[in-house]
Amino acid sequence: MSVSTGTRGETVPTVSPGNPAVDTADVAALLERGRALSTPVLRAAVDRLAPPMDTVAAYHFGWIDARGNPADGDGGKAVRPALALISAEAAGAAPEVGIPGAVAVELVHNFSLLHDDLMDGDEQRRHRDTVWKVHGPAQAILVGDALFALANELLLELGTVEAGRATRRLTTATRKLIDGQAQDISYEHRERVTVEECLEMEGNKTGALLACAVSIGAVLGGADDRTADKLEEYGYHLGLAFQAVDDLLGIWGDPVATGKQTWSDLRQRKKSLPVVAALAAGGPASERLGELLAADAKSSDLDSFSEEEFAARAALIEEAGGREWTSEEARRQHAIAIRALHEVDLPAHVRAQLTALADFVVVRKR
Repeated sequence: MSVSTGTRGETVPTVSPGNPAVDTADVAALLERGRALSTPVLRAAVDRLAPPMDTVAAYHFGWIDARGNPADGDGGKAVRPALALISAEAAGAAPEVGIPGAVAVELVHNFSLLHDDLMDGDEQRRHRDTVWKVHGPAQAILVGDALFALANELLLELGTVEAGRATRRLTTATRKLIDGQAQDISYEHRERVTVEECLEMEGNKTGALLACAVSIGAVLGGADDRTADKLEEYGYHLGLAFQAVDDLLGIWGDPVATGKQTWSDLRQRKKSLPVVAALAAGGPASERLGELLAADAKSSDLDSFSEEEFAARAALIEEAGGREWTSEEARRQHAIAIRALHEVDLPAHVRAQLTALADFVVVRKR
């Protein structure tokens, strides 16, 4: 494991799965291709929404500011669109065949972000105020619902057998995503959550949609179910690795990079992997952490807590081994994802690209 230094004078863990198959510039090019090919179609889909939902969605995607002026906001890493385009190539099709799938997955992903921000009370995303904060809770709900409907509409308009298969995979992934969010919320009010429960929740909340992203282009390109299923297996475990890194950043990440508050997951009482692993570890630090979190669960307002109080909880999580265990879990899930690729016949350049993106997801610092 390598480390980088955050603004709080702490080391922020990164997870090194080995030498990347291609260099950082090539990964950046894959992400940029996914963004460049999907964004015009994404914009056209959002333009279908009735006012004011169209402008609210445009604000969420970073295309305009809160006053409606053009903006060049951070639209995210575009990992899912990149995976969908590579997925089409896995089936021997042109990457452009995967564009409807890329956009549909991105619409569902952002539907979940709009709702999650409201449910979690997050006021910042991508270094800007969230939609519910600027436009109100009602618009966040409505626009999220509209994006989900658009995703299915976009695929079904293709009118092909492959589009029907792709839509079934997308709707199944969306149901699992919603299951995961429901589990996440329910766990916030429980004193104890098992590691197995946490992994199931994160597999639903993050793994399912990444799994869909990396199979949907292949399905649109005519791939058989076995190929699509193996790609989904890769994407599911990649999603678990992705979420493990997110969980580390949710506690120890640099706010300048993450765009969220310091100790964001602790502020929200999230039972993320480092917390759950630390509580399950046993020992003095684990027991003390359990006592503090049990008291926190009875508190109606964590906003009054000082930085030192959150820092003390983070230190106990680390002392109990939750931080290191989560780093190891990210590496383990990354390895399982890569093994799934070896069980399916893929063009060499596609295998290299999927391996490189997996390395990027796990090593990323933001």
